[in-house]
Amino acid sequence: MSDTEYSTCRRFLITGRVQGVFFRASVRNVAIQLSLTGYATNLADGAVEVFVCGRVDAINKLEAWLQHGPRMASVTNVEVKSAEFRKIDCFAIV
Repeated sequence: MSDTEYSTCRRFLITGRVQGVFFRASVRNVAIQLSLTGYATNLADGAVEVFVCGRVDAINKLEAWLQHGPRMASVTNVEVKSAEFRKIDCFAIV
């Protein structure tokens, strides 16, 4: 099975100025373009959590985008964690 066929899930915790700057909506747009499913949610500590499932190569592209985020964001750190695979049908903003 090639890297482009293999489905997996990953969890990202993004810190910095990532709330109130359309971060979740921008993540959703990028995820949909990459055919990824999952969700993006604001956390009480000011971080954003992104849980994403799909092809490894597409997740890697999203991870690279998360390093800077949308224009108004200022990302200081992206923590990556593997996650158990879950079948999710869309990408939601929670």
